[in-house]
Amino acid sequence: MEERTGNDRLVASAARRVKGWVGSFFGSRATRGAGLGLLIFAVALVGVVIGVLLGARTEADVGPFRAEMSVSPSFVGDTEVAIPPLGSLHLDSHDGPAHLNVSLGALDQDRTEALIDDPAGITRASQTAVDDVKKGLIQLGMRTVAVSVLFAMVLAALVFRNVRRVAWSGALALVIVGTSLGSAFATLHPDSIEEPRYEGLLVNAPAVVGDARRIADDYGKYAEQLQQLVANVSRIYTTVSTLPVYQPEEGTTRILHVSDLHLNPSAWPLMRTIVEQFGIDAVIDTGDITDWGSEPEASYVGSIGLLKVPYVFIRGNHDSAATGNAVARQSNAIVLDNSVANVAGLTIAGIGDPRFTPDKETSPAGSGTSKQTVEQVIGAGEQLASTVRASADPVDIALVHDPASAGALSGTCPLVLAGHTHQRDVRMLDQVPGQMATRLMVEGSTGGAGLRGLEQEEPLPLAMSVLYFDKEKRALQAYDDIKVGGTGQSQVTLERKVLEVEHAAPAAGQRPAPTPTR
Repeated sequence: MEERTGNDRLVASAARRVKGWVGSFFGSRATRGAGLGLLIFAVALVGVVIGVLLGARTEADVGPFRAEMSVSPSFVGDTEVAIPPLGSLHLDSHDGPAHLNVSLGALDQDRTEALIDDPAGITRASQTAVDDVKKGLIQLGMRTVAVSVLFAMVLAALVFRNVRRVAWSGALALVIVGTSLGSAFATLHPDSIEEPRYEGLLVNAPAVVGDARRIADDYGKYAEQLQQLVANVSRIYTTVSTLPVYQPEEGTTRILHVSDLHLNPSAWPLMRTIVEQFGIDAVIDTGDITDWGSEPEASYVGSIGLLKVPYVFIRGNHDSAATGNAVARQSNAIVLDNSVANVAGLTIAGIGDPRFTPDKETSPAGSGTSKQTVEQVIGAGEQLASTVRASADPVDIALVHDPASAGALSGTCPLVLAGHTHQRDVRMLDQVPGQMATRLMVEGSTGGAGLRGLEQEEPLPLAMSVLYFDKEKRALQAYDDIKVGGTGQSQVTLERKVLEVEHAAPAAGQRPAPTPTR
């Protein structure tokens, strides 16, 4: 019993000593100062995080784009460039606790039109884009520092209510954010732009546009040659228009047929030259003015107003409903979707492509010739044929995107215009007994198939046609096929065809299947 009591006394004595040491340690001035310092650092760190999340963002002009830049805390530093709605690309641009986000927003219409009007502007924009990004990053860095220090000091004021501690919090916040941004700059990986990681529809970007450097080089040559080629168009017209083979009478209606521009900015100055030199009364576009049908692409159609003549449009399989709405907002545009309009003295009916398949890589395999697609495309032609028959005025021209939709229109009108195939084709449709003969005219690509056309060794030429209609009969009298050579081809060709008599229709055959999605 006495031994146990002695042990209890020893334990109690040891406990009192430990308690005394702990009390003296935490009660000392040095310990209290260290704890307060840790608390101030924690408040500053929380303030920096809140400030960065809420206010570390800015906007900057990068070429024709309005870009939003922001910074967010991250254990792994990298950069994400978002291009809504196409997706994003990720760059292993730096290390450190700062993640950079860049979102490319809408295109500025004035700057975009300036680039379209001046092909050399593309080169200048690419040269200044780096400077634009640098200015945006400097502005973002200064804003990040400012909001981080501000939020840290505001939070410290709420917690401590002491001026000195608020000042210390601000100083610590400045050190934290400065160190973070400094480490990101010090670990910059400039070569990361060579190996981006794609997400969303941009996963297929390399396959769609190929080697970006080569396309950029080709486009530089392309743009330089087009300046000379566009000037040649007027000289060719001066010669061809005086040929005795066909002299358009006074009052002849001239229609410019274009199709499949596919975002090629060089198409617009060429079209403007044709409109002015040939005295065009209206332009007909049979679709695929864009590539992906996205909202940023909608700015491309702003140049329609520069043509200053009525612009009749139907959607192609690369054009979304948003694309159609963007075209409709142009003051001189008329969008037809199973409807009829009177333009330049002609009655025109048109219907948009029933498909929206901008991305070939993600479309179901064989979807271009599946039974469902065949029925959709042929069905669109049948819908338009019903509309043409019900029209109060006889229809002079019917518009479809895919020539496979044209079969049902035979006998309903004298002329059907289409595109989609990127190849010129003129033929008579299978004639319906007792009905008028119907000619189908399929246009090539007025945009040379866009950027994808520059991937080929011999890019597609820019193709369009001028159609001449008799004022009284409203019938096609002649047409000019115009081609502007692609990269490495400094030539413009114009071939005039005069329609003296209606050609007999070929023997009846099967209706064509829809051509593969382009």
